[in-house]
Amino acid sequence: MTSTKSTSVSPQRTINLAFTGASGAQYGLRLLQCLVAAGCRVHVMISKAAQIVIATETDLKLPGTPPAMQKALTEYASAEAGQVLVFGREDWFSPPASGSGEKAPLVVCPCSTGTLSALATGASNNLIERAGDVALKERRQLILVTREAPYSEVHLENMLKLTRMGAVIMPASPGFYHRPSSVQDLVDFIVARILDHLDLPQDLMPRWGEARVNAKVDRNDGFGQHD
Repeated sequence: MTSTKSTSVSPQRTINLAFTGASGAQYGLRLLQCLVAAGCRVHVMISKAAQIVIATETDLKLPGTPPAMQKALTEYASAEAGQVLVFGREDWFSPPASGSGEKAPLVVCPCSTGTLSALATGASNNLIERAGDVALKERRQLILVTREAPYSEVHLENMLKLTRMGAVIMPASPGFYHRPSSVQDLVDFIVARILDHLDLPQDLMPRWGEARVNAKVDRNDGFGQHD
């Protein structure tokens, strides 16, 4: 299934989306498409390593400057003019760089273990790390889509530390109960979970139990031990 435009979401809602150098660029790119389709404004941050990963794992070749990246991603996501904004790695005057900037969730997708470590220790050596630091100190929603295997003790300790700070650790570990038939189905599983956490509408996959509930409503026979 594909996500469609929704009129129920204010076009003024902003989501900060960061790409770092872990494998799994497809997750972030698909999320970008869905955020745009949901009517959100998306502030995008891309690390140097993420550019390499995107070029390696997909057919998308991003140019080197933020304005050129912005044009490419706007076209890729079929966004309206100004709906996707790309900020440079040291753009300290961008909204994600300050707690007094626009209050918005931050999704790091995919999230490298290097970025995980930087956020756990309060590093702010680039805009992505600073945006994560701001999200934590301002108690804003922070979703980290980690992708590594196996996890070392350091990785696990950093995840626990960030979870205790309020971040949501969401490893890119798709389920199979929806019987995926393609790689796209696996990508959509994770993206749907992210959209659910952001409280955004999605039709990528049904939520657990929805089919049973709908069947019960249609039959009007309630729930019970006779199921």
